[in-house]
Amino acid sequence: MRTPPEGYAWSRFGQPEYTDWLDESLSWKQTCYIGDWSFLWQHRITGPDALRMLGDITVNSFATFELGQSKHAIHTNKDGKVIHEGVLTRFGDEEFVLHGRGGFWADHYLRQTTYDAKIVREDWFVLQVSGPNSVQVLEKVSGHSNLRETAFMRINTLTVAGHEIWALRQGMAGEIGFELQGPMAFKEEVYNAIVEAGQEFGIRKLGARTTMINHLEACFPTIATDYIPAIFDADLADYRAEFTASMPAFAQPAYIAGSYDGAEISDYYRSPVELGWGRNIKFDHDFVGREALEAEKAYPRRAMRTLVWNSEDVLVIFASLFQQGGHYPFMDMPRDQRGFMWADKVTVGDSLVGVATSRGYSYYYRQMLSLCTIDVAHSEPGTEVVVHWGEPGGPQKAVRATIAAAPYKPDRRRADLHQA
Repeated sequence: MRTPPEGYAWSRFGQPEYTDWLDESLSWKQTCYIGDWSFLWQHRITGPDALRMLGDITVNSFATFELGQSKHAIHTNKDGKVIHEGVLTRFGDEEFVLHGRGGFWADHYLRQTTYDAKIVREDWFVLQVSGPNSVQVLEKVSGHSNLRETAFMRINTLTVAGHEIWALRQGMAGEIGFELQGPMAFKEEVYNAIVEAGQEFGIRKLGARTTMINHLEACFPTIATDYIPAIFDADLADYRAEFTASMPAFAQPAYIAGSYDGAEISDYYRSPVELGWGRNIKFDHDFVGREALEAEKAYPRRAMRTLVWNSEDVLVIFASLFQQGGHYPFMDMPRDQRGFMWADKVTVGDSLVGVATSRGYSYYYRQMLSLCTIDVAHSEPGTEVVVHWGEPGGPQKAVRATIAAAPYKPDRRRADLHQA
C-alpha cells in the first residue's frame, strides 16, 4: 500500500457531506443533485488537422461527428490498455474541447507530429445536475423552453445568473442529467442560483463521501479507482514524467491497496473491452492500440460486472473491530475516502478469476457492491464467487459474492425528457 500525501482525501469533490451521505446518495434516484467536477482539466484543440490527429489516439469513430455532439473518447497504448478517457465535444468544424486527463496525452502526441493543430488549456467549471427532477430545476433557473429537446450527448445553451453557459446532456449517475460548463469566473454565481432554484425540487449538494457511489451503481469505471493508466511502460517514460509533473497530489495515478497482489503495475491496466466500453471501439480508422483491440474484441477474455457482497460476511468484518486480538482492515463507509485503487482478488475454488474494485455501500439498495473485471467463463449473472477483503500477508476475510449485471441500477440516461 502506498500512503497518499496529507490532504489527499476529499480534495477533489469539496466537503465530505452537506446534509449527510445517506440522504445525498438517494438524490439521483429520487430528486436530483448538484456536484462539482471543476477539478477536471479542459483542453481546446483547434486547427485543420485537429480531428485527424485525435483519430490517431482515440478508439472511437469520427466518421460522423456533428457540431454540438459529445463522445466518450478513449485513448489506449500500443497494447490496447487505457491511458486516459474523457468527454470530447465538437464546438466547430475545427474546434474541439476535451474534458479530462486525455488533453495532456493529446498535447504530448501532437508535439511528436507535424499536424496543423493547436492545443491550449481552458479554465472552465464543470457542474453536474442529475436526477429525475434535474430538468425542472434547470428550466426554472434559466427559463429555457428548449431544454427538453436536447438529445443525449448533445450540448445546448442556458442562461443562468445572467451568464450564458453550455449544458451537455449526459448523466454520470445513470439518470437524466446535464453537465454545465463555462468560464470559472461564473462558477459561484451559477452554482448558487441552481441551488436556490432547486429547493422546491429537493436538490442536494453532492458531497465527497457519496460522489463515487453513483459511478458504482451506474458502472462508470474510473481512473485510479478501477484501473491504473497504462503509462508506466518504458516507451511512455517521457509522457509519464510530463503527466505526473502536471498533476496535483489528488490526481496522482497509482495509490494501490487490497488483497489483489499484482506482480507488475501493468496487472492493474485495463482495456476498453474489460471496462465494458467495447461498443465505443470502431475499426474504421487506424489508432494506437488497434491491432491488440481487434484481437481482444473478437475474443474477449474478461468482462465488467457488478458484485453483490454477502451482507453476513460483511458484518463479520465490521464486528472484528470490536474484538480483542486483531481485526480485518477497516471498511470505510460508504467507500474508501483516501483515494486508493482498492483492488481485491476474486476467486472460484482455488482459481483467481477476477479483481473487484470500487467497493461501496449503496444505501438505496442496502447492499455492499463493487465492480469486477472477471473472466468471461465466470461472468454469468447469478454466479457465486468469493472476494478476499484484506491485504497481502495480512488478515483477509473471504466474502461470498454474486455476479450481477453492470450497470446494477437501471440506465435512465436516455429517458424522454418530455416525460420527466
